[in-house]
Amino acid sequence: MSNPSIKSKLPKTGETIFSVMNSLANKYKAINLGQGFPDFEMNKELIQIVDKAMKDGHNQYANMNVPSLRNGLAEKIKFLYNTEIDPEKEITITPGGTYALYTSFTAVLNPGDEVIVFEPAFDSYVPNIEINGAIPVLLPLTFPDYKIDWSLVRKNISSK
Repeated sequence: MSNPSIKSKLPKTGETIFSVMNSLANKYKAINLGQGFPDFEMNKELIQIVDKAMKDGHNQYANMNVPSLRNGLAEKIKFLYNTEIDPEKEITITPGGTYALYTSFTAVLNPGDEVIVFEPAFDSYVPNIEINGAIPVLLPLTFPDYKIDWSLVRKNISSK
């Protein structure tokens, strides 16, 4: 009997930029700006509240259907952007930004679709596009201002 093997759908993913930056920061004893590392102590009262909630059995994934959260976000959007949205139909709560992107890409992308990605980009964008059978179209944002070259964007927009 041979050993079963698993073939990756994303064989080119490799080491993430976060691993590279962490390694370099450690090597050169530098501040790691590649990822959000809090440099402050957690509020002791918050630790006590979380500890009590966990001990009281509130340790499950949050319910994504929390009307007060969606309503609060809709109010904030109205305040910040003077735009009214329907919190029940236009706001989806996810357990994180990466999951939100993956879910959005999975909902709309089809094999062969093209997605413009401005680089440098967060390391999950391209794999999330590729896992859905779509093709990333990589456009550079160049130092020092990292502005979008809209003429380059226009050249790369296609029916896909």
